[in-house]
Amino acid sequence: MTSTSTDHDTTQTPGIGVILCNLGTPSAPEPAAVKRYLAEFLGDPRVVEIPALIWKPILHGLILPRRPKESAQKYQQVWLEDGGSPLLYHTEQQALLLRGWLGEAGIRNVQVAAGMRYGEPGLKSLLERWYQSGLRRILIVPLYPQYSATTTASVYDVAYAWAASKRDIPDLRIVNQYAEFDGYIAALEETVRKHWSSHGRPEQLVVSYHGIPARNVQLGDPYQSQCLATSKRLAERLGLNESQYRVTFQSRFGKARWLEPYTQPTLEQLAQSGTKVVDVICPGFPADCLETLEEINMEVREAFLHHGGQEFRYIPCLNEQPRWISALRDLVQQNLRAWER
Repeated sequence: MTSTSTDHDTTQTPGIGVILCNLGTPSAPEPAAVKRYLAEFLGDPRVVEIPALIWKPILHGLILPRRPKESAQKYQQVWLEDGGSPLLYHTEQQALLLRGWLGEAGIRNVQVAAGMRYGEPGLKSLLERWYQSGLRRILIVPLYPQYSATTTASVYDVAYAWAASKRDIPDLRIVNQYAEFDGYIAALEETVRKHWSSHGRPEQLVVSYHGIPARNVQLGDPYQSQCLATSKRLAERLGLNESQYRVTFQSRFGKARWLEPYTQPTLEQLAQSGTKVVDVICPGFPADCLETLEEINMEVREAFLHHGGQEFRYIPCLNEQPRWISALRDLVQQNLRAWER
């Protein structure tokens, strides 16, 4: 039997690929680049669960002609002079460090790379490139500690759709969630404690997560319960009682009711009620990005101070902190052991 093309070269030694998959970013802080990114992101039916016949005219007729310019101005405020997109920069640094830490642990047949669900470097193109190079075991670690159909499930969609095009499908594993994973919680705790050792304790710790429509939870999305579980475990390790921290949700989009309480109104109410010093941490974002650097540390900060607060202290994301890279290593090793068995 003669074949004119093959999906892979069977003479290559199979290895293991690990993809740290983040949400994505525009390629530049410019309206045209932001428009391309938003078209892909907001065009995902996992992100906006409105029938396409209704949503597409709204997206292409109202949102995409207007929003990219405004969003580009926000990206310009956080864009790194040498590193470009902060989200892409930190994700690539995490992948680089993770590869080194796995090597130190004696795991040397593993490639590690950053992949984006939207934009570049795209998850699908990375899967294809590794497949053509002979990799037959690929582990995807979505950088969404708490599962949601709006985020993690979309990673499954891309991976499975890509696999559907292959005759010889590689062994794919996707980490579903790690909202209460010990290493992740320990990394968050260390981040907060280091911040407190330099600045002292606040009157309130606000734990902010990206929001999703409330309807999604009513339909069975476990995201809210996992956010609350992460926060509870973190508070317990920090020795906080229920009156000393608040869980909120940010980045609301559109007019539908999203998970409450909303972050900015909560900070405004705290300031108005006499709270002077707050710390804000965003555990759902392992890498700093537009939503943390601009929305939280600029917009929400300004709102808190404007309403009477005196000190707003943003605690950076896990980024390249050693305890977080250690947690990623442990999470990856845990999944690799399943292959070894």
